[in-house]
Amino acid sequence: MFRLTSFVASGVAALIVAAAVAQGLGAEDLESLAKRVQVLEDREAIRALILAYGQAHDHRDYRTFSNLFASNGEWVGGLGSAKGPQAIFELMDRTIGHKPLPNGSGTYHVMTNDQIKIDGDRASAETKWIYITPGENNAPTLVFLGRYLDQFVRENGEWKFLRREAPADIPAR
Repeated sequence: MFRLTSFVASGVAALIVAAAVAQGLGAEDLESLAKRVQVLEDREAIRALILAYGQAHDHRDYRTFSNLFASNGEWVGGLGSAKGPQAIFELMDRTIGHKPLPNGSGTYHVMTNDQIKIDGDRASAETKWIYITPGENNAPTLVFLGRYLDQFVRENGEWKFLRREAPADIPAR
């Protein structure tokens, strides 16, 4: 899905540039436009990364989950902390259990209100999260409300988590 989105975004960017050229915009205007389009593409790639994290977590696929982190990426949360994809995988496997479930585990990580700031090949974000599990009679039950404090890095052309801190602002009672 991300590749298709990136492909579509690149096509849209090409159309915008073609329209700008047709309107006689100068090189400086085109450069400004290209930078703004790049920021939009980067934000969408980071949003896709944030959503992939939640999906991998809810599917208990901690190999995919850990590979969303940079080679020196760090995860910090209520389960502990780990640095590097292999150590992150081991932490999640030890504390929750790596057991990929194609249809999901029944839990849901809902991400919202992201505030993403791009700075070249680095970025930061704060994203609100809600963790929902099946409760009594399978009714959705809010377990935690929190926020992710993220630092990202573009590694080998892909956005990855450099550091993800997951404080629970309102824990379960």
